[in-house]
Amino acid sequence: MQVLSIVGARPQFVKLAPVAEALTAGGHEHVIVHTGQHYDADMSDVFFADLRIPAPDVHLGIGSGSHGTQTGTMLAALDSVLADRRPDWVLVYGDTNSTLAGTLAAVKLHLPVAHLEAGLRSFNRAMPEEHNRVLTDHAADLLLAPTDVAVTNLAREGLAERTVRVGDVMTDVCFRVRDAVRDTAPELPAGFEPGGYVAATIHRAENTDDPKRLTAVVDALAGLPVPVLLLAHPRLVVRCREFGIALERPGSALHTASPLPYPGMVAAVLHSAGVVTDSGGLQKEAYLLGRPCSTLRTETEWLETLHDDWNVLVPEPADLADAVTRPVPSAPQGTPYGDGHAAGQVVDALVRGGPA
Repeated sequence: MQVLSIVGARPQFVKLAPVAEALTAGGHEHVIVHTGQHYDADMSDVFFADLRIPAPDVHLGIGSGSHGTQTGTMLAALDSVLADRRPDWVLVYGDTNSTLAGTLAAVKLHLPVAHLEAGLRSFNRAMPEEHNRVLTDHAADLLLAPTDVAVTNLAREGLAERTVRVGDVMTDVCFRVRDAVRDTAPELPAGFEPGGYVAATIHRAENTDDPKRLTAVVDALAGLPVPVLLLAHPRLVVRCREFGIALERPGSALHTASPLPYPGMVAAVLHSAGVVTDSGGLQKEAYLLGRPCSTLRTETEWLETLHDDWNVLVPEPADLADAVTRPVPSAPQGTPYGDGHAAGQVVDALVRGGPA
């Protein structure tokens, strides 16, 4: 069986790692196509090295652009790659422009498409990611759902016959890396102590593209009563520069650093007091690592993280301090994202050619 994976952004590289390992262990041919959607080395190349992912067989080098331009450029570039390879499965990951472009390119060539992380819904149609998810699920031939909630969403949309629940491959890699870094404290800025800081990331358009909103978010982070390690996504840095918003705030709680390799990110979260983010992936990673999360959004795709206040939604930045200082949940967590062996179930579903 030949599987062609199309990836282009940090969360997809993380999901790719256990899938690539499971495909290789099963003796299957695996072709990796990197669209270049994340072209910054800190957001791309380093993840392949740190997660032991084979180097991409094809790198399209697309880079940035508007949603339409980026997706269209990917479509044009993927046509010849898919036509030449004719894989048994085209495997797309998550909810980025790379996901949608890979799906559209494959179905136009009548190649079977499997969508990993199918069925997630924020029900916020203003989010580009929501469009990508829904369009991909309705075009794909096999929907690899991570959770019971995702399965229910797909059934509600008439897609139950194409759906198989495999668990969440992010759990596979998160647990593996957690065990490797558990006893090694991360390098921290002066004045930061393990267990005494908050790890933060901000990158979504709804928080970064409006100068008033972005100012409120950065001010809220700087005003927290606990040190904040802000791992600054390139989008955040660019927008702050455009709007004249200072990320460096001497004397405040805020300390800005570059994005970390995935093991470094896991260590930073594991040794923190909690997380502030607007990232879907980091919400879930905080949950898996047992750290309370405060999410600067009005909704989340990962409803399971909201149980017992392990994750709370904070639509207004002015309310962030109250959320961050809430008591740490005492209720035991369940295992809604699986036991860390989802990648094997993904490969089994691909070999079967669909749901059992």
